[in-house]
Amino acid sequence: MSNLRTPLFQWHVDHKARMVPFGGWEMPVQYAGIGPEHKAVRSAAGLFDISHMARVSLGGPAALALLERIFTNSVATMKDGQVRYGLVCEDDGGILDDVLVYRWPDGFAAVINASNREKILTWIESQSDGLYAEVRDQTLDTTMIAVQGPKSVELVAGMFADDVSGLKYYYATPSRYKDKPCVVSRTGYTGEDGFEVIVPNALGVALWEEFIAKGVVPCGLGSRDTLRLEAAMPLYGHELNETIDPIHAGLSWAVKFDKGDFIGKAAIQKATADTTKPVRVGLEIEGKRAAREGCAITDADNAQVGTVTSGSLCPWLDKSLAMGYVNPQFASVGSALDIDVRGTKLPATVVPLPFYKRKK
Repeated sequence: MSNLRTPLFQWHVDHKARMVPFGGWEMPVQYAGIGPEHKAVRSAAGLFDISHMARVSLGGPAALALLERIFTNSVATMKDGQVRYGLVCEDDGGILDDVLVYRWPDGFAAVINASNREKILTWIESQSDGLYAEVRDQTLDTTMIAVQGPKSVELVAGMFADDVSGLKYYYATPSRYKDKPCVVSRTGYTGEDGFEVIVPNALGVALWEEFIAKGVVPCGLGSRDTLRLEAAMPLYGHELNETIDPIHAGLSWAVKFDKGDFIGKAAIQKATADTTKPVRVGLEIEGKRAAREGCAITDADNAQVGTVTSGSLCPWLDKSLAMGYVNPQFASVGSALDIDVRGTKLPATVVPLPFYKRKK
């Protein structure tokens, strides 16, 4: 698949970002460096081009019923303007994707991981038997930008036709930017407060440059990954995939068994009683050497008891941290383990998640 380019692609190139292929797109991995960008988000504000994330609208008489069928969380209980995190699972409980659903007075929208756009659109179509819903992929027609950090509230003041600074967490609102329709939400994937803005492609560069003019630091995928790791937010393809169920991923809070039937419900309910499968844990590693995805986690007898799914030296906490899946008998906080990094055993301890939590 050829790499797609966001409307901000040339801006990234002109400002010396290092570009990499990601989820079918060419995306900036860093500008000044992962460390400075990470610290800018924690201390002030950083700006992310997240146009690669798929944006889909769902309307029609059966849109609600279709979403309830494919989404583990409750959609019917959402208020207008509310955003809710949940999972799309197979019949066996394996996770196809983690998504955000938006509820509007006249329909719904969803934000899907970039690499899963075609898979989830196909899944929605395959599961819509008897349920008519108009599904429209708006990914290539719009630009999506995220501003994240403790100064983000003051930064968005006055930028839009409506005052979005008072928007509640995990809510969204339609507004206007330069007299054109836009959507502003308040969710985030960094562990900080912040906003996401969806605008028509023609306004993408103008919006980006307005934030830059206010002093917001441009950030790439590298710092986005270290930020979400510190905040212990799972990433599809690392902590989540089609072989992992929501329970053992530590996402039982995003599954509502009492809402009625949904795809994967029986298998996920069964998983709640399964005490044999590996579970997601946080690991703090001695020293500053990073563990990477796929590194073996071993016990005192050098037997493999788990596998690292994400790891990095995290700039704000200045610690080597990792998430991974370990056999349940080794998942208790305080458990001493080792991580094999290219033949070197690094001592590690199971610690509570998240590693980092912002002060509110």
